[in-house]
Amino acid sequence: MSHYHHTQRAPTCLLIYAASAAFLVSAWAMRGLPAGAIGFLIGSILLAVLAAAFHHLTVSDESDRLAVRFGPVPLFHRSVPYDLIVSAEQGRTTLLDGWGIHYSLQGGWVWNLWGFDCVVLQLQKGKLLIGTDDAENLCRFVQERIADRK
Repeated sequence: MSHYHHTQRAPTCLLIYAASAAFLVSAWAMRGLPAGAIGFLIGSILLAVLAAAFHHLTVSDESDRLAVRFGPVPLFHRSVPYDLIVSAEQGRTTLLDGWGIHYSLQGGWVWNLWGFDCVVLQLQKGKLLIGTDDAENLCRFVQERIADRK
């Protein structure tokens, strides 16, 4: 049986770092107003941590489950046992689906870093859309894994 591991990198974090820098500049500009300066400083730190959490999206096989992780700061991760996956197909998210982690208007959870290509996992309860720049290989891998259990 094959193994799957793929990491997608994207400039999403740069946008968040830019917002963090803007908050830091605002904190410095408001240094005469301590409450405002502290608020912007805290916001800057939180945005910097968030940016570090969205540098990349790694999807990997973990023997009995598929793991999806944003990183390198490990704030957001999810794994799905192969036993709970009913089907897998290539799909596309919409502009409204956007990036990040959220519930989609199409139904199901979206985990997406950048772009519109995704793999749609139909689960026993619900749906998971995993954004990736390697949709064809990820889809084929998951289809093979769930076919092996039959």
